[in-house]
Amino acid sequence: MRFAPEAGQRFILTVDTEEEFDWTRPISKSGHTLHSIARLAKFQEFSEAQGVCPIYLIDYPIATSPLAAEILKPAIAAGRAEVGVQLHPWVSPPHDEEVNQFNSFAGNLPHALEREKFHRLHAAIEQNFGATPLIYRAGRYGTGPHTAEILSEHGMAIDTSVRARFDYSAAGGPNYRDHPVTPYWLDRSNGLMELPLTSVYWGILRQLGPWLYPKLWRTPRLRGALARIGMLERIPLTPEGVTLEEAIRGIDIAIDEGLPILVFSFHSPSLAPGFTPYVKTEDDLDAMYDWWRGVFAYLRQRGVQPSNVKDIMRSVELATTARPS
Repeated sequence: MRFAPEAGQRFILTVDTEEEFDWTRPISKSGHTLHSIARLAKFQEFSEAQGVCPIYLIDYPIATSPLAAEILKPAIAAGRAEVGVQLHPWVSPPHDEEVNQFNSFAGNLPHALEREKFHRLHAAIEQNFGATPLIYRAGRYGTGPHTAEILSEHGMAIDTSVRARFDYSAAGGPNYRDHPVTPYWLDRSNGLMELPLTSVYWGILRQLGPWLYPKLWRTPRLRGALARIGMLERIPLTPEGVTLEEAIRGIDIAIDEGLPILVFSFHSPSLAPGFTPYVKTEDDLDAMYDWWRGVFAYLRQRGVQPSNVKDIMRSVELATTARPS
């Protein structure tokens, strides 16, 4: 896949915009809350001040929330934010499946049920946010054999469900351990690309990361020791569980490896204390905003510009027009 050369290296900020629920308890279609929605207003203002266009990947409880629409719709209409789809099947109608861990990965559902859940969610976003979403992330990164077909059928341009370097097969989900980190076509004839979340290996042994890191999965102390002494560390570009210093190391590796687009992500419930393991207090929340300030400043220093779905698709079209591959 090619991008217009003048686009340079860029980054996008994706927000898994979702309800709050207890991550330590079994998945349920009830019992969630929406308290952190109100915090989206501050984050949008912060992002705009930083010159960044957040991409809100919205699931059904958010898509049908009048408050979420009130906060985000003006920014989306003005092009200061974008909206996408995030499918949490356990809270998305129709509720025809048993709610369990296996079925929490939408790609494990029967084709017709995955399609109908996606269709209703997509329609709710169009109706309530006044924009047609063009980007998708499966909740829990749970794509399946029919996901790309469903996305193409609905005119989606980008899937960003692949969390490269991660394996969710032990829980019944997909294994992305060996997937590329760079963008690639899922369905070129219908203009559907995969834009993986950015995770890199850092350290002296990073070239062996794809082979060595999975072998250390059952020895977390050894993984931690290798990271501390600069031998091997897996770094996803997220403020959740990753320090600013680690993120900067990850950015450097991604830039040096020539990734055309760096994909950052986090969960919207982290915008309020007490709803994720990463933000338990207001001090933790302040620290997360400081993390973003540090990351944005470093990206500017390295010449990596903010982007969004519209610009990404335009740069692909320009590259294709200039020199077909």
